[in-house]
Amino acid sequence: MMLPARILASPAAAEWIERLRGVHGDLMFHQSGGCCDGSAPMCFVAGEFRVGGQDVLLGKVTGDTPVWIGAAQFEYWRHTQVTIDVVPGRGSGMSLEAPEGVRFIVRSRIFTDAENASLEAAGEPPRGDDPNALGEGAGKA
Repeated sequence: MMLPARILASPAAAEWIERLRGVHGDLMFHQSGGCCDGSAPMCFVAGEFRVGGQDVLLGKVTGDTPVWIGAAQFEYWRHTQVTIDVVPGRGSGMSLEAPEGVRFIVRSRIFTDAENASLEAAGEPPRGDDPNALGEGAGKA
């Protein structure tokens, strides 16, 4: 069985990611825990948010945009596939899309038993202190 993606982007979110990349260059996301906008995915210019050992790489969206999640939040969400989506409105965070009148949100679904088993068999996803997390060093995230 092919491993299911832990992270996806909706078509609308992918369009916004590409639009923001055209303005700002390479991007990254970080999903932290918390309430209110603290639980929204935050989009940053790559490298503006420093990841470390308490951050887990969920994967990449729109080709090469890494999506990180805090380790404590990952423990709650490890059994779910997360999709970054975009909706009209403004969040109150520092995310790059905020001035554009839209905000990124997450949607999720629970992995099937078979998907969970394949992900568990594959081992833990890389963490931010793993120099090979992105293939060329986590410090570039």
